[in-house]
Amino acid sequence: MSDESPESPAGVDPARSFGAVAEAYDRGRPSYPVEAAAWLAGGEAKVVLELGAGTGKLTRQLVDQGHAVFATEPDEAMLAMLHERVPEVSAKVATAEEIPANDRSVDVVVVAQAFHWFDHEAALVEIARVLKPGGHLALVWNSRDERIPWVRRMGDILGRQDSNTSSAQHLAESELFGAMEATTFKHWQEVNRETVLDLARSRSSFATMDDAARERHLAELLAFYEDYGRGMDGMQVPYVTRCYRAAVVDRDEQATSGGGEPSQEGPVVSDGTDTDMLLIDFR
Repeated sequence: MSDESPESPAGVDPARSFGAVAEAYDRGRPSYPVEAAAWLAGGEAKVVLELGAGTGKLTRQLVDQGHAVFATEPDEAMLAMLHERVPEVSAKVATAEEIPANDRSVDVVVVAQAFHWFDHEAALVEIARVLKPGGHLALVWNSRDERIPWVRRMGDILGRQDSNTSSAQHLAESELFGAMEATTFKHWQEVNRETVLDLARSRSSFATMDDAARERHLAELLAFYEDYGRGMDGMQVPYVTRCYRAAVVDRDEQATSGGGEPSQEGPVVSDGTDTDMLLIDFR
């Protein structure tokens, strides 16, 4: 992986370390604002491919907004949870570096809370390959609003790896994509005495701790909750949802920018209008 994370012990692939905590992830992680999902997809109903879809928190939003959604997730346990939560979506185990989709077959590729795990050089080439001309890649992260002191203390306990959006710079600098747009949305997550512990349990680092370390970590978070929470009434955690998107560069337009005919390398591929050629491994 291009971006190393303190959450990931040596020799452990972080993208596949969430399976052991899939249920806690589904219970404890926040969803995404409806407005953010709409901005990521960019308007009217589209064919959307979600990479690193996890348990389907963004997937559910995209389906509910009328998009035809296909999903991939490298971890089988996470994918099983997605199948349960969003059964109408075609989904399979796959990585961003080897996408099971035909060239120019999707309108939008979205990545929620996962782009920092990718091998960016390989993944961006694959994403550009599967996008139709005019299509775009959209990235999103939920970050706790740590301008608030008690939220900052919560981050000291939970860690901040999943809130790091710096990997979006790989998209901004890629020659395969045009200028990157960015925007933010605000929302709140209600947590209680149990689900706040799921926020800790849902980290890949938690799955790799020994039992004693897990107990200490949960005890520290529970003590924090007892200081700041409201018992059974719970508490509201403020989030900032950071969104990025950029359109794929039209390869044919690049080829003809200096005059002449578009270059043909390899077989002619679908432009996405032949639905039987859309996603050959999702049928």
